[in-house]
Order: sequence, then structure tokens, then C-alpha cells
Amino acid sequence: MNRVAIQPKLLRWACERAGFELTDLESKFPHLAAWEAGTALPTLKQVEAFANATHTPVGYLFLPDPPVEKIPIPDFRAPGNERIGHPSPDLLDTIYVCQQRQEWFRNYARSMGESPLAFVGSARVGDDVVRTAARIREELGFDLDVRRQTPTWTDALRRFIEQADGLGVLVMCNGVVQNNNYRHLDPQEFRGFAMADDLAPLVFINGADTKAGQMFTLAHELVHIWSGQSAVSDSQPSAVPDQQVERWCNEVAAELLVPLDAMHQAYHPDGELAEEAGRLARYFKVSTLVILRRIMDVGGLTREEFWEAYHAEVARLRAIPRGSGGNFYLTQAARVSKRFAAALCASTLEGQTRYTDAFRMLGFSKLSTFKELGRSLGVGVA
Repeated sequence: MNRVAIQPKLLRWACERAGFELTDLESKFPHLAAWEAGTALPTLKQVEAFANATHTPVGYLFLPDPPVEKIPIPDFRAPGNERIGHPSPDLLDTIYVCQQRQEWFRNYARSMGESPLAFVGSARVGDDVVRTAARIREELGFDLDVRRQTPTWTDALRRFIEQADGLGVLVMCNGVVQNNNYRHLDPQEFRGFAMADDLAPLVFINGADTKAGQMFTLAHELVHIWSGQSAVSDSQPSAVPDQQVERWCNEVAAELLVPLDAMHQAYHPDGELAEEAGRLARYFKVSTLVILRRIMDVGGLTREEFWEAYHAEVARLRAIPRGSGGNFYLTQAARVSKRFAAALCASTLEGQTRYTDAFRMLGFSKLSTFKELGRSLGVGVA
């Protein structure tokens, strides 16, 4: 049986990269301690299994030293985030597959003769917050009066995603790596990212975050698209980031969701805070977290009062049980963007894209699953 030499430091690095201790994997790899000590060597199949368990590209384990991995888009996460400089394989793999999807869609859009999207890069960091938010709102069709008529703010979030997707932004929302329900994305590491491109702008929302968090993340990342800047972010309505670009994106996102003038008119300062936050959340069809931020912005809360109320509301929202996953095919389309999924299904069924490439980008393994997704999007075959 052929044995292969692996540097012990690479075994340790792979475990740390995936958030494991060596002892966490000893039940699956009984000789791991001996491999790490250099007193025994694994077989090639064992190395491949170890790479799979730690979500590590197998080739990395044969390098002389651990590679230095960097996020391939600008990183604007807040200082103090434990994963800055040490991105998880879950984040990296999510960005990599989104890059593949974006490249595919860019080529598809070009082949279909689609024109560049004028709104991408049409704003500049530091532009007037109110005017920038108003322009984005108008281009999205994000009408406040229409939003108020939406039954719930979760319905408003769904509509918000559809409006962005309809305008040409590939909006992808997922809480796991592709369809692997054993690889959950951590909202504490990142809440979303934007990949600017004038033919295939892409926004990814961490679906493991609360619905409340997802609404603000979508607004924040869309501002990045309008500014023409790709970025990975962990911003929240409560944050006042050190980086100018993140601070400006937060301000525009808050104004996009809840215009300050409208907030001044709707806010009743004499009301009880929790009731008022709930009322305004229903009125504007946004989360109570965004409303608390805007109450502070109009002078209804001091910074200390805001933080106390904000943390209490985060705890309340996290305690609310999550609903079921719903229809698999509708969920899948949301995970990869309806615009992207429909284009990919059509191109593949027409023979322009290989099934293996489509399956890789969707995280599928069965032809029947792929065809049913196409049918759910109106792109099916008999």
C-alpha cells in the first residue's frame, strides 16, 4: 500500500483553517496523531479523505508550507473580526463559486447582446446620501407607498430581492455552501458581499443571518454595486464603520430603506419604544433593527439608549423559531438568483452549456433535479 509524506504543519493548518482541533478528527482518522508526529504516513486515499473532511484542496496538502489564502475581493469587514486574514473555507468556497457564476453569466449576457448596466458605478463614495438613496430607490422601483401595502416586511424583503434581480443584479441568498447542509455560513464572519460588474453585478446575502439582518445587508451591498466597488462586508444597521466606504454605504442603505424625512413625519416620540419600533417596522416594512437605527438618527435615542435597545432586540429576534425551508425549487432559485438559474437552465437545455458545468455551479448531482428546477422557472422540457 503506497504511503505519502505530508508535512505535519500542513495537517495542523488544514484543521485550523476549517475551525477544527486535531482531536476533533481523531475518531474519523485514528492515526492522525501519528501522522502529525511524523511516526506514521497516510495513504493517498486517507489524504484525500482528510482533505474532504477539512474542505481543503487536496493539492495544498502536498506543499512544503501552508499557503497564505486571501479573499479575492476587497475586504471591508470591521477590525476585530476574528476571520480577517484567516478566511474560512466556507467563505472562500462561496466566493469562488459566485465568481464562476458571474463569469458564466457575463459571457452569457455578452452572447445575448445585452448592454452594460448604466447604474453600476454610477455613484461615488461621498456623494450626497439622500440624493444617492433616492436615485437607487427610483431605479429599483423601490416605492415606499407600494412597500407599505406589502403584508409583512419579510414579503417586502422578497419583493426587494425580486426588484434588484429584475433590474439585472444577480441576488443570491444562501445559509450554506451551495447545497451542503453540513457547511453552514457564519454571519459573524461575513453578512454578505458584492461583486461589481457592468454585465453581471452580483450580491450574495448570508442566509444564515436573521431576516432582519438580510434586509440591511441587501441594501448595503446594492450601494456597493452602485458605487462600482466589490467588497465583502459584515456591516449591520448599528455599525459606524471606520472605513469611509463602509460608513457611507451604511448611511445610504439606511436612507434607502427608511428616508429620514419620512421617518420624521411618521415617528411619534411620546410612544413606548418597543411599540413604536414595531409600528414603524410594519409601516415601512423593514426590520425593527433598522427602525431603531433611524429613531436614533432623528434624535429619539441617545447612542447608549440605542445600543441597549438594539442588543435586546437582536436577542428577541434570534429567539424566534425559523420556518421550514418551503418549496425546494423556489428555495434553490433564491440561493443562486432567479435570473441566473433561468439563464443557466435555458442555455444548458439548448446545448450551449455543458451539464457538468451547470451542475457544478448549482451544486446538483441529478439530472431530474436540474430539469425540475427548469420547469419551476418556466424553462422546462417535456
